Amino acid sequence: MGFGVDAHEKALRRDGYSVIPDFLDAGTVRAVREGLAPFLGSHQGRNNFEGFRTERVYTLVARGAVFERITEDARILALLERFLMPGFLLTASQAICIHPGETPQPIHSDDSFYPVPRPRPAISISTIVAVDAFTAENGGTEIIPGSHEWSDATIAGSYDGLDADAAASPVLERQLRPTVMPAGACVVFLGTLLHRGGANRSTAPRLAFSNQYCEPWARTQENYFLGVPPERAAAMSPRLQGLLGYNIHPPFMGHVTASHPLKALQSGYVNAVAAGRAEDPR
Repeated sequence: MGFGVDAHEKALRRDGYSVIPDFLDAGTVRAVREGLAPFLGSHQGRNNFEGFRTERVYTLVARGAVFERITEDARILALLERFLMPGFLLTASQAICIHPGETPQPIHSDDSFYPVPRPRPAISISTIVAVDAFTAENGGTEIIPGSHEWSDATIAGSYDGLDADAAASPVLERQLRPTVMPAGACVVFLGTLLHRGGANRSTAPRLAFSNQYCEPWARTQENYFLGVPPERAAAMSPRLQGLLGYNIHPPFMGHVTASHPLKALQSGYVNAVAAGRAEDPR
């Protein structure tokens, strides 16, 4: 069977989200788990939003070849092309491990930090892939279907613009629905959709990872120019380099001293400012 990009686009426009049940096969899920193992245990959440009992691994795209492949998965890119402008960027890439006893995350939307009044088209699109199966008990993502179309007034009481410790609106909480899906499944949702990581009331951790993408003119959450070593970025595929920002959004957004940013990854590149040149002539 084919991917069915039309059906997923329809669901996203109608409900704000869509689930790809067979996104990763068992072998890839195993490779993801093994690739994450060396990094887990190093970053505990620092606030109620990150989660005090939640581990996070940031800049996941640069943590191994399996994460590179998933970030530029053709099915996801085909779906993104239906919603975002050409040249869209990777804005966030992280693993999230919610441990038993974790409380619910504040209700929020992923592109709320772009100060554009709602209702509006999404400026970013998120994916969350289950490494462990998502259940209603283990902290699986909870969503409010249809909330992607709500106005600023309607989302009052969500985390968008509020303190992380503020109490959630009971009206919003009653509309949350758990995302129940098997290991290897992926939920894709618009950046305007209200959602949260659920409370983990089980006895085992719940591991997942999230890649988020945004319009080419929007500032990314993660600064990959600093986060991904240049030698690592130089070895990546051209498509992935573009997702990290080594590209030009017409007419010239993203240039490096009047040159294409890919030149900065070439062997022997010398920064024009450091060399005392007015511009990079290459």
